Order: sequence, then C-alpha cells, then structure tokens
Amino acid sequence: MSVNYLYVDMNSYFASAEQQLRPKLRGQPVAVVPVRAETTCCIAASYEAKQRGVKTGTAVHEARRLCPGILLVEARPHEYIRMHHRILRAVDSCVPVQAVLSIDEMVCRLAGADQSVKGAVRLAEQIKAVLRREVGPYVRCSIGLGPNRMLAKVAADMQKPDGLTVIRVAELPERLHALALRDFPGVGPRMEQRLLGWGVTTVKRLCELSAAELARIWESKLLGQIWWHRLRGDDLPDPPTHRRTVSHSRVLPPEWRDDHHAGEILLRLTEKAAARLRHLGCWTGSISVWSHDLGARAWQEHRRLSLCQDTSTLLSVVGQLWRRKPAGRPLKIGVVLSDLVESGNATPSLWETERKLTALSHAMDHVNQQYGAHSLYFAALHDVLHEAPTRIAFTNVPDLDLADA
Repeated sequence: MSVNYLYVDMNSYFASAEQQLRPKLRGQPVAVVPVRAETTCCIAASYEAKQRGVKTGTAVHEARRLCPGILLVEARPHEYIRMHHRILRAVDSCVPVQAVLSIDEMVCRLAGADQSVKGAVRLAEQIKAVLRREVGPYVRCSIGLGPNRMLAKVAADMQKPDGLTVIRVAELPERLHALALRDFPGVGPRMEQRLLGWGVTTVKRLCELSAAELARIWESKLLGQIWWHRLRGDDLPDPPTHRRTVSHSRVLPPEWRDDHHAGEILLRLTEKAAARLRHLGCWTGSISVWSHDLGARAWQEHRRLSLCQDTSTLLSVVGQLWRRKPAGRPLKIGVVLSDLVESGNATPSLWETERKLTALSHAMDHVNQQYGAHSLYFAALHDVLHEAPTRIAFTNVPDLDLADA
C-alpha cells in the first residue's frame, strides 16, 4: 500500500538549535527561556534536560530543582528563524515541501516511487543525512510516514528523538490502539474532556465509533466524517482555514512589572500587531487587551471598531482600554486584533481623516522597510522601541521581510 505523506518534526527545536550554534552547550541539559527571570517558564528543553523531567512549560525554579546545573539560555528568535529556512531548503532539496505547519514542522506530499514504503523510508533517510550535512548534527528530526497527513504526524511523534516511523493502511486501526487520545492532533485538553464525557476513554473506543457518533462528539457532520476516514487511513483534503486573529504578547522582565511600564510595552506590542495586520493585507473589526498579574489575577478589555488598519487609531484605543485596568503588578500582557477582513473585502472609510491615517501607516511601513526598523515611529514608543523583541510561537514563523519582525 502507498505512503502518501512524509512529516518532518524537529526535535526540541529551540534547544537543539542552541546546542548546534553554541558548542559549549552540547551534551548539557539546556532550557530556553523567553526572559532571564525566575518567574518565567521554559519554552524548550534539550533531551538531556527532558531526561530529568524538564519540559516545555516547566517553571524556571522547578527546572532548577529537577535538574541542578541546568543551563538557561535566553531565546534568540531570529537565529531560529534563519535556521528554520536552512532546514526548509534542505528538505526541499530532497522532496518538495507541501506546507510549513510551524517553526519546527513541515509536511511533504509523496509521489511516484517515493510512495512505496521502501522508497519513502529511503527518502526519509536521505532527508536526515542532508539535514546533518547542511544544518548540523545536533539539529535532529523525527520523520513520520503515513497514508494521510494526520497519521504521518502521529507517526512522527511515536519515536523521539531522531525517529523514523511508518504507519501502513493494512495495520489500521489496530496500530493506533496503544496511543493516548492526546496523541492525535486536534485533541487538546478540552477535546479530551469532551471525549471522556461521551465515554471515549481509549483510542480503541474512538476507532470503533461510527461517523455519526463522531459527528455528535465534534458537533460537526463534516468533522465527524473526516475523523472517521482519517483513522482508517483515507486521504481527505483539509477543510479551508481562515486567519482569525493577529496578536502579540510578552512576559515582562522583573523591572517592567508595574502598570506604567507594562502599558508602554503594550503600546509597542500594538504597533507590531498593526504592522503585521497591514503586511497580511487585513483590517480589524475589534481589539482586546489583557494582563495576567502576579497572584494569578487576570484582566481583559474588549472594544468593537469600525474596520481599522492604522497604527495611530489602534494605539489610541489600547491606551484608553489600559487605563481601565485595576492597579496591579502585570506579569504577562497581550493585544489581540480580531474580526479580520481581507483588504479585498473591506470598504474604505468615508472619513478623510481615517483614510489619511491609514495612508500614513503604509507610508511609515515603506520607510521602515527601506531604511531600517524604527526609522520612523510614534513618539509614545520612544522609550520602548527595543523592549518587545521578536518572539516565536511554535505555530507561527515570523516574517523577516517585515522591518520590525
């Protein structure tokens, strides 16, 4: 039977990248952190650290307890982005990459002789060899081969680090029975609780359900059909997706954990989100700002907008919302632009002032792109221009073509 997909999943990517770039870290327990503070958490851990119980999300103080002598490294997002593109070129030199799914994951659609199990395994081994040669031996990957994209990803997760796993149609669904429900993409904590509420406690039981039963659980006839077929190895197209939000957030360093300085950082995050919004060719119809204070108190404010794309208006609205925040000591803050509309579907404002503000923002983008980030900026951001550096979510690869990525 044919193998249709090859899934590449880089192992402990940020930590492995640091070990490749810094020889003194090789063979050592390493954790990558967003900022140097005891109150933050690890965003990646090397396998040497994972063997001691440190993982993504582990608090720094807990990581030190679990793994005395662990080396904490502040994240260097631009280095990881550059390495991501080297990885992408290396894989693409062996087989065309169909989709980049995150900073450390990509999938390839196989064709011809590569669809045989023997051919797919040979191709996977070639990719591993090219990555070792072109990127480095400390940046390893696990590769999954499967009849559809979901099962190829599941296969990639079955053996880490440096794994190579094949799931064949003839083995289904029995091959999946030993897995946990959370081993499937799309089954997070909430979905797992919903499945448990329906009496689905094992993957074996999940595979026994009819398409109609799956539709009731997922509350979608389409998703029920998709899951039923994919668990049996059928290759169905993904349902269309649309970008819903543009957001930026930041864990604050200790010296910035007060409402005044946090508010300044929030304006900086808003500027970055507005620039991304325009770069994507979108307009926003609503904005939210939020804060998680020390002591676990959460606060959020939301406002609907006339379709907007300009930085000046968004900065003004965020400033107004932030002034409503109860006094506290912010630990993490963020801004979310939602209700997005693509430019082709957006009706320009009837007000000349609003049209001029939008034109001004585009002109500033052009100048900053041509002459470098911060060549032009709003005066309110003067003290925080360098205080919100690029951060990488695993599901998003920042665009280095943006002047202020």
